[in-house]
Amino acid sequence: MSNRKLIVGNWKMNGSLAGNAALIGDLLAGIGQPACDVAVCPPAVYLAQLQALLAGSAIALGAQNVSMHEGGAYTGDVSAAMLRELGVRYAIVGHSERRQYQAESDVHVALKAKLALAAGITPIVCVGETAQERQAGLTDFIVKRQLSAVIHLVGPCVSEIVVAYEPVWAIGTGQTATPEQAQAVHAVLRAQIRAATEHAARVRILYGGSMNADNAVQLLAQPDINGGLIGGASLKAPDFLKILAACASQ
Repeated sequence: MSNRKLIVGNWKMNGSLAGNAALIGDLLAGIGQPACDVAVCPPAVYLAQLQALLAGSAIALGAQNVSMHEGGAYTGDVSAAMLRELGVRYAIVGHSERRQYQAESDVHVALKAKLALAAGITPIVCVGETAQERQAGLTDFIVKRQLSAVIHLVGPCVSEIVVAYEPVWAIGTGQTATPEQAQAVHAVLRAQIRAATEHAARVRILYGGSMNADNAVQLLAQPDINGGLIGGASLKAPDFLKILAACASQ
């Protein structure tokens, strides 16, 4: 595994042409030589704009979703090949909001991961439990079930994915898993990956539950937390830059 952490900004359904240009301008002005790998994932309609804005920079381009089909009569979908043409390096698959609002199943997520890999795009596979599932003691079962579908479908290529643990109860709520809670789940995921590939150390596991400028240092210090999938804080250049700076202290 690269010793470098990976910090990914998930803009969700936010942005505008003018606002994006200002945000990226502020990030590029302050990023210097980052101590981690960095990517941002804007809404699909802005991918072409960001491809131009980020050209030659230290920030990679990511997408928030990818179709589980290669092409054809799937109105509204965007294929992995299309994303690749726009220079997309990463694609988020299985985010809890899509599992909840678009009824994406573990199988759907696995198909998306497989097609992303085939197109040369690194899938960021999201797994995580709800508050009710955590209270019922089902956290390990849920995240292992979600990840196992991907492992089953991509086989040896599992060493090429990124995993993001995002406790659903900590997304956009202001609640955050303690570093110890997050590390415990990351360790479970690491063991599951280790059982599937001899190259498990290559797989970066990101924490995706309200990581921010205040808690990033403590979370990133955990042995199996290899970066962050950042929501709200990625929309504010000073906050995102502070999270990137936190990588330098690791």
